[in-house]
Amino acid sequence: MSSVTTVAAADSAAALAHFTASLAFETDCADVHAALSGGPDTHDFVLLDVRSHAMFAQGHVPGAVNLPHGKIVASKLADYPHDTVFVTYCAGPHCNGATRGAIRLAQLGRPVKIMIGGITGWIDEGFQLATA
Repeated sequence: MSSVTTVAAADSAAALAHFTASLAFETDCADVHAALSGGPDTHDFVLLDVRSHAMFAQGHVPGAVNLPHGKIVASKLADYPHDTVFVTYCAGPHCNGATRGAIRLAQLGRPVKIMIGGITGWIDEGFQLATA
């Protein structure tokens, strides 16, 4: 047995449930890019860059709103309808800022997903960054 199969793979029903559920919590850079490419009136979510203002200024996903995860409070979200879906991202897979932001949004009763890959994934896909 290899180290891959030492622990058996889940049965197909469990795998289906797991991977289907993961899409309720995550989206990816390609899907976000496709949604944003149609312009501001064609997407149904708010993309939140939860990194610092300085990091945002160095380069961010075009159309993203900068709200560092530690600053996510109800008053900062007051202008958004309560059913607004937020998508958080940070530096990349080595950063947990997107998760921290998602936790804060969920604690405030807001629907939220994470853009897996963050800035690193965005660049890996060949997409351009905007600067402030």
